[in-house]
Amino acid sequence: MQIARQPRNRVTGALVASAVAVLTVSGCSVANTTRSESASADTLRIVLPQEPPTLEPCDASLTATGVVVRSNITQPLIERNPATGDLEPMLADSWQQVEPNLWRLNIVSGVQFSDGAPFDATDAAFSIERTFNGAIGCDVNGYVFDDSEIQVDAVNPTTLELRTEAPDPILPLRLSFIEMVPRTTDSEGKVREPVGTGPYMVDFWDSGQRIALKANPNYRGETPAFTRAVYQWRAEGSVRAAMVTNDEADIATSLGPEDGAGDLGISYVNNETTALRMHATEAPLDDLRVREAIDLSINREGIVDALFQGLGLPAAQLVGANIVGYNDALTPTPYDLDRAKALIDEARADGVPVDRTIRLIGRTGQFPKINETIEAIQFSLSEIGLDVKIEMMDTSGQMQYQVRPFVPGAGPFLLMIMHGNQAGDTQFTLDQYMLSEGYQSSWGTAEYDDDIRAAEALTGDARQTALAAVLGDEPAEIRQYAYIAHMEAVLAKSPRVAYQPNSATGDEMRLAEMTQADASHD
Repeated sequence: MQIARQPRNRVTGALVASAVAVLTVSGCSVANTTRSESASADTLRIVLPQEPPTLEPCDASLTATGVVVRSNITQPLIERNPATGDLEPMLADSWQQVEPNLWRLNIVSGVQFSDGAPFDATDAAFSIERTFNGAIGCDVNGYVFDDSEIQVDAVNPTTLELRTEAPDPILPLRLSFIEMVPRTTDSEGKVREPVGTGPYMVDFWDSGQRIALKANPNYRGETPAFTRAVYQWRAEGSVRAAMVTNDEADIATSLGPEDGAGDLGISYVNNETTALRMHATEAPLDDLRVREAIDLSINREGIVDALFQGLGLPAAQLVGANIVGYNDALTPTPYDLDRAKALIDEARADGVPVDRTIRLIGRTGQFPKINETIEAIQFSLSEIGLDVKIEMMDTSGQMQYQVRPFVPGAGPFLLMIMHGNQAGDTQFTLDQYMLSEGYQSSWGTAEYDDDIRAAEALTGDARQTALAAVLGDEPAEIRQYAYIAHMEAVLAKSPRVAYQPNSATGDEMRLAEMTQADASHD
């Protein structure tokens, strides 16, 4: 089937509308599910910072959705090992590039969905085609793929072929983001309770209260140690931590070091990088000197040391050290208020309207100490002569400024973002955040776009070198971002659970990797 890829700006409205629609659906609780059952020995009790906006598999690239869905309810054809970065078989056991524009995958036989239906290449083709359906507005569509056309063919039950418009050396990596669903899934709308091939299936979703998963009886692998999982959500990190320390929950995510997890808290590198995105299409942010001044005014070391309590590193780029294309020669912009003020004064003298109010937008609960971080940045910007107004928003409000099409007539604004490149290749960051028309990019140049495309066409060592060079050019040629910190996360874990979080945990927390453990052996 030939798939005309939908331009991203047509997808976003549907994405936001679908998320809002899902939130308004009333869930039905299960009468025979009791609190004692939720606290039983084979049940994992997990507390998240927010309720998932949807369990739709094609939105699993949304952190709040993926942490429940990915590798638990659904699975991809290929998965990326977060420790090594290697691509490994999942529902496809092999793949090869048989022509420059053609990839062939061998589909695993004998796999069943949780409803008992068999999985084969036709379901794989359907899942990919459904992801590309602009009417659905799948988040993974804009996050992972560009607007080129892809032809998907189920040659036979165990053979899938994908023909791309241009050679795509990382197509298998892109496919690792597409979760497989049965061909009977709604092809025109999002689903509330997905069917997948993972170790778990949805038991119930009591809207606003909790989500429960149970072991999938048709799972082809070993039955997980915990056969049930119950998710709840609490906005305050200290409350989530207390639920674990008081034995009301087994796992609490997205904690800060000050939230009180104590000895039950585990810190880990989570691949997330915080940055301030500067919308350079509006004065005074359209002046490079103003953007450089904003960059110079951020005290990265102070933020990491004082607010993050050392859990992080000052950042000089939007990807971390384990990502293909990371540039180890880049150093964080120095904190220099005198130089920043001089640049603002210089711009003012040249007629740049530096006194215009600039909006500083953040998302409530985006990361621990987000409010204090925003306030520290506002104070520094006021010190160099800029008028900055803080606006904290919920997820749905902030998303209107984060992804295209942006809110029209928004005026000059700075947006706090947090990017986690779980794919392991800088191309996903560049396409999203650096291309002039990227899904989450506000500005760029044709010349820089050409450099990005040229680097992305390469493979091996040449690819690493070229991608690193592109990242190195961004601060000098574009300066759309003021990079802040490569983050670490804190997870609280009950002594009865054995689990080691990794860089993917924030987006894909695999319940099957959790086992029961005695406190003295954990």
